[in-house]
Amino acid sequence: MKLGYQTNTWGGVVGHPAGVTSIKDLYYLANGSTEEALKDIAEVGYKGFEMFDGNLMEFKDRKEEFRALLNRYSLDFIGVYTGGNFIFPDILEEELLKIEEVAALASELGAQHLVIGGGAIRTNGILESDYADLGNALNRVVVIAEKYNLIPSYHPHLGTNVEAPDQLDKLMALTTINLCPDTAHIEAGGGNPVEVIKKYADRIKYIHFKDYYNGEFLPLGEGHQKFDQMIQALDGVGYDEWLTVELDSYNDPKKGAEISFNFLLSFETANKS
Repeated sequence: MKLGYQTNTWGGVVGHPAGVTSIKDLYYLANGSTEEALKDIAEVGYKGFEMFDGNLMEFKDRKEEFRALLNRYSLDFIGVYTGGNFIFPDILEEELLKIEEVAALASELGAQHLVIGGGAIRTNGILESDYADLGNALNRVVVIAEKYNLIPSYHPHLGTNVEAPDQLDKLMALTTINLCPDTAHIEAGGGNPVEVIKKYADRIKYIHFKDYYNGEFLPLGEGHQKFDQMIQALDGVGYDEWLTVELDSYNDPKKGAEISFNFLLSFETANKS
């Protein structure tokens, strides 16, 4: 497997303030330096990176600068993370137009994956019809992604209407999109990431690793996730694509990346011995 890292640790998981009043600007955004993130990621030893849509769109008019960063740090641009509410008809078209603009730029700059989060929770609770609406919206995202030769995957996330295992199962039956498991979010939502990987192995084209313990997201090896079993399950179906480590925040982002990288190297060393 090829190892990548998400740039969101540099600046944390926040968002673009313009999105409060403008759906077309409703981006995820990490406030740190993208160049610093890429430099650190490369120095640790990762071969690729994923980034938020808001950080990507900062390079909309600076494409050559972005390509220069890829060359300088010898990194592959794995993919971009975007998302939406997806259950409100009045804003759905705006959300999809935003996603298409992100997909077009990501594709032009060499990305392979379009990772999608979302599915809003209403103030008065989730409606059963929300899952059909989310599934239909994600099917339209699949069409957008394929238009730009990107691989689309849905990323379950706390704070959406797809947190718990039964919610994920409900959605996956209603959409054709691939699944990008985030191992920590799956556990935090009450699921077993090993079992999710086994169950949806034929729909996993990309995956996020993140450790978890006692309500906290952690570098790999510092929680209690069973990564050995996850890797074994992926190996069992011949998965040889990107494995991207994601850590929403860490006091020393580069150190967090190093801890996870060294943990993953221990599997490679064990396999060779």
